[in-house]
Amino acid sequence: MQVPQCSDSIRSSQIREPLQLMLDLTGQGSTTTCDGITRRDFLQVGTLSAIGLSMAQHQALLATEGSDLEHENRSAIMIFNLGAPSQLDTWDPKPDAPREVRGPFKPIRTQSDEFEISEIFPRHAKIADQFSIVRSCYHTAAAVHDTGHQMMQTGRLFTGGINTPHAGCALEFLRGRRNELPAHVILPEPMGPTGGDIPHGQDAGFLGKAHDPFVLNADPSVEHFEVPDLRPPETIGEARLQRRRRLRDIVDHTVKNFEASPNAELMDANFAAAYRLMTSSKAREAFDLSQEPLRVRERYGMTRFGQCCLLARRLVEAGVRFVTINTFITVFDEITWDIHGSKPFTSITGMRDIVAPMYDQGYSALIEDLLDRGMLDDTLVCNLAEFGRTPKINPAGGRDHWPQCWSVYFAGGGIQGGQVVGKSDEIGAYPAERPVAPNEVVATIYKSLGLDLETHLPGPQSRPFPLVDFGTAPINELFG
Repeated sequence: MQVPQCSDSIRSSQIREPLQLMLDLTGQGSTTTCDGITRRDFLQVGTLSAIGLSMAQHQALLATEGSDLEHENRSAIMIFNLGAPSQLDTWDPKPDAPREVRGPFKPIRTQSDEFEISEIFPRHAKIADQFSIVRSCYHTAAAVHDTGHQMMQTGRLFTGGINTPHAGCALEFLRGRRNELPAHVILPEPMGPTGGDIPHGQDAGFLGKAHDPFVLNADPSVEHFEVPDLRPPETIGEARLQRRRRLRDIVDHTVKNFEASPNAELMDANFAAAYRLMTSSKAREAFDLSQEPLRVRERYGMTRFGQCCLLARRLVEAGVRFVTINTFITVFDEITWDIHGSKPFTSITGMRDIVAPMYDQGYSALIEDLLDRGMLDDTLVCNLAEFGRTPKINPAGGRDHWPQCWSVYFAGGGIQGGQVVGKSDEIGAYPAERPVAPNEVVATIYKSLGLDLETHLPGPQSRPFPLVDFGTAPINELFG
């Protein structure tokens, strides 16, 4: 759904006259819409019916208020390190700690005078002046993957049956699409089983399925890679088209065999968006990695993660506002960041030999490519994880779940590179300076994208729901 902007059909001018009468009674407000009406004043009125507003008009007013058009060109790539890297073996080495804490890897110097990182990331070291590390993330929820996934992607732990939208979905609601391409894309597919049975926080939640991300559901590194949803399926359900008669002739003449997923219950907006995407030459071109020179593809690495990074750059370049890259889909029977040390999980050696080289190559290529193309200033790249790892290596030679302290890092999108924010204690167990909670991480993403943190979304029962909780601030130190 395209959110109306000031020039679209639902304008605050349509409601200005009846609203202004009531605002005159309060005489308060600080932030104005393009037509001069403040959101705070609007909310202070407290009732829609008294001024004859529909919920659609209410939502449109909030949406147009919720963004800084100065940052309209900003996009974001969220790399989610599902499985959770060990902070001690990656971004926060402790060379002076006991061996059972410091682990097998040595720190190396970087292009930043402010920090060293693990030797398993030599390419990161060469571009360290472009990204900044936060070494003091923590949360107090259960030490399971799913809770961290929720909080780090939405800013909240789901409670009371309220599923908060992913940051990319909130952006889509507030800013809409730039063109026929989706506003938010997930690569290569959504998070799968990680040992829990609660939502991962990777969809639109209470905003509704119309604002869910577009999911690739394919591996871009395979030969003859194609996007399933850009291919016309074999049959079309007649019953599903009866409610879409205005599009029927278009579909019949343009796409011979069109079918929505049998498990999907599509609304008209979803159907129109799917049709627009499937018939868009711009979309097909953006997803077509064969247009990239082989040397570029090889620079990123011919791995699933490397090609997802390349595809993310192409999508942002084509107008996609937000791309989420899941480095892994599950933590079971796959070499991942989840280094418990015993099967079905990964060892520290597996992380060093398989995960780190793939990740180091793909990320460094992405940052250098964005920099070379003049895109980094307008593209936030944030590397997140659900928690950290235990300071002491366990008897199996791995590290277990540890939400008390871990590292994340940011590049581009207004971030000043080469910095360290926060500090962990001498064994990487707890924040020693500037503790950072998940909601602050998500607020930082919103700030980079130019969203007003005081914006309200239409929550459950269409009640105003704050974009971030009251008092939540971004990590302002990152912006210099």
